[in-house]
Amino acid sequence: MPSPEFVFASLAPSSTSSHPNTPTPYVPRLRYCIYRGMWSQLPENKHNTAPKNPRVYDSDMPTFTTDVRMQKVGELFASSAGKASKDEQVQGSGGGGPCEAAFWVKEKGTQWRIKGTAFVVAPDIEGQEESSGVRTAKSEIGGRMRVVEGAEGKEGEWNWGKELTGHFGNYSPGMRGSWKNPPPGTAVTGEPDQDHQLAQKVEDLDDPIARSNFRVVVIKPDEVEQTDISDPATARRWKYTFVADAHDGKGEWTKEELWP
Repeated sequence: MPSPEFVFASLAPSSTSSHPNTPTPYVPRLRYCIYRGMWSQLPENKHNTAPKNPRVYDSDMPTFTTDVRMQKVGELFASSAGKASKDEQVQGSGGGGPCEAAFWVKEKGTQWRIKGTAFVVAPDIEGQEESSGVRTAKSEIGGRMRVVEGAEGKEGEWNWGKELTGHFGNYSPGMRGSWKNPPPGTAVTGEPDQDHQLAQKVEDLDDPIARSNFRVVVIKPDEVEQTDISDPATARRWKYTFVADAHDGKGEWTKEELWP
C-alpha cells in the first residue's frame, strides 16, 4: 500500500456524546489512523536507534499509535468489560473495547474489514507492579503471540517495554514532538505553556513528556472480511473467523467464501 491509512471505529458512551438522549448506550466514533505493522513485528527503520527485541514472536494483530489525551483511548476503556471512565483509570495499559478497522486497497480493488477488540500499551507495561490493566493487556495480547520457528526457549529475551520504545523510535524527531503538542481537542484560549508547543523536535527516546503521552494500540481481531471487487465477473468476499482453542486460546483461523 502506498500509504497505509485505515478507518478505525470505536464506541463512545452516549452520555458523553453530542447526542446524550440517544436510546442506545454507545455511539460510534471513527477516524483515520496509520497502520504501524503487526504487534511483535516492528517495521525496520535504519534511523531508529532504540534497542530492538529479537525476532521471537509474530502475530496477526495490527497496531497503530496514538496520544493518551485523544478520545479514542478513553473510549477503548469505557466500552471494555471493566468500563473504566475516570481519567486516572485510562492512563495506563488496558482497555479492550470493541472496534472495527477498514482498509481500502485501491490498487487491488480490495477492502479488508477487521472486527475485534483493541488494547492500549502504555509505559506501565513493564512496571514493577502490575495493575489489572497491565495484566489484561498482557494476557489478551500475549495469548495471540506465536513463537516463531527456531526461537523456542528465547521468550525471556523479548520485552514489552522495549517493543513500546521501538515504536516510538520509528518516528522522526518532528513526529515524536507531536506528543508534546497542546492537549488535542482543547480550546485555543491563549499561548500554551513551554512544555506543550507545536512543531517541537524530540531526539531523546525517553523524553518524559512525549513518552507519558505516547501509546501503542493493538487490535486483536476475531473476524476479518476480504472483499475483492477488482473484476466484477469474479467478485468475491471471504470471511476469516478466529476459533480459539479451549485449552491455550491460541486457536486457528477458518475461511468461508461468500458472495460480495
